[in-house]
Amino acid sequence: MVISTTPQPVPPAPLLRFLRHQLALSESALALGLRQAQAEQAPLPVVLWRFGLISLEQLDEVLAWQDSQP
Repeated sequence: MVISTTPQPVPPAPLLRFLRHQLALSESALALGLRQAQAEQAPLPVVLWRFGLISLEQLDEVLAWQDSQP
């Protein structure tokens, strides 16, 4: 569990689109990740990886994509 004392922002719509379309994450997997990220106040990509919903390589891809965003 990754519990943080700092509230995490709601994941932006472009990130959710990236997860759905580029990584083909299912709606149920995304819903689970969003619920858990909110409960733990943890970053969504880390929660998805920790739950085995994305691979380490996919996590790297998400983090690289996030870094490239304005």
